[in-house]
Amino acid sequence: MPALNVTFTDDEMATLRDQAAKEDVSMKTLAHDAVLAEVHRRKVTAAAIRTARISAGLNERLATK
Repeated sequence: MPALNVTFTDDEMATLRDQAAKEDVSMKTLAHDAVLAEVHRRKVTAAAIRTARISAGLNERLATK
C-alpha cells in the first residue's frame, strides 16, 4: 500500500500526539483521516463556488420575481 512520509516540527508533533490521545486513535489514523477530510472539504468548497458562479444569473432572476 502506498505511504507518505510527512515532516512535523516538535510542536506540531506534540499537538498531533495530544489530539490522537484525546480521540483514542493512533497518530497515523488521525493524520490519515485529517488529510482525507481536508481534501473532501476542498472539493465541496470548490463545487459550491462553481455552483454559485454558474447559477448567479438564475439567482438574480429568481430574486426579482
